[in-house]
Amino acid sequence: MIWNSGHRLASAVSNAGGLGLIGAGSMYPDVLREHIRKCQLETQMPFGVNVPMLYPNIEEIMDIIVQEGVKIVFSSAGNPKTWTPFLKEHGITVVHVVSSTKFALKAQEAGVDAIVAEGFEAGGHNGRDETTTLTLIPMVREQIQIPLIAAGGIATGRGMLAAMVLGADGVQVGSRFAASHESSSHNNFKEMIVKVKEGDTQLTLKELAPVRLIKNKFYNDLQELYAKSPSVDDLKALLGRARAKKGMFEGDMDEGELEIGQIAGLIHEIKPAGQIVAEMMAEFEQAKKEAIHLG
Repeated sequence: MIWNSGHRLASAVSNAGGLGLIGAGSMYPDVLREHIRKCQLETQMPFGVNVPMLYPNIEEIMDIIVQEGVKIVFSSAGNPKTWTPFLKEHGITVVHVVSSTKFALKAQEAGVDAIVAEGFEAGGHNGRDETTTLTLIPMVREQIQIPLIAAGGIATGRGMLAAMVLGADGVQVGSRFAASHESSSHNNFKEMIVKVKEGDTQLTLKELAPVRLIKNKFYNDLQELYAKSPSVDDLKALLGRARAKKGMFEGDMDEGELEIGQIAGLIHEIKPAGQIVAEMMAEFEQAKKEAIHLG
């Protein structure tokens, strides 16, 4: 949720009964501190910070999280053994995001409190194995003993119920909230999301870090480059720097990197985050009643 989930979205989700997360991946340390403080003013409910551990200023980010009294951290893109002990020493609940059973077991061994298992359908950076949520969740559930949160391809109450039937204890939702009023992304990007149809996204750039993108001019340029059997350096040269910011935050729908999940094909309207939560919960309860009736 880089360039999408700042204090406005996180606090709105928390106020609506979910657990809002600030996406630290697109924030310099001082910006993250500002968003944490604003979120604390905007909600009295729990919220957390998502931290991709591959960023160079990770030590400063972790210190800020402790200094500002954040109680929940979702870590990703790195070895959970590196920071889990430090965070737990400061009384912070740690949830780690994985894309395979192998890494779920490593995260459990590292002492995390819960795991997010994210399927291939998810937007943004993704696993290389292309394991779908439908198969990943029960396989991870079979192997771990700690709470399991499903992610990837979930944007409705029915999707939430399906994930929980498969063994998840809860769900993490990204793409649906990217198309919310409180999302910090550019309105051009939000409008693009609601136009996405089935087949309009694709996982690419596996040689660098797999990422699911909307098919735009930049994506087509990538495909032309792939036809020439590019080296990793060739791919890096085309990608350049700050291309995700150019697309999702600055609104360049041609040259920007537009990260979104496959479930975008089911997102047809930009809505307030609180309404999204309420509608998902109502649909979840209705679907559960229908399932019980069928049983």
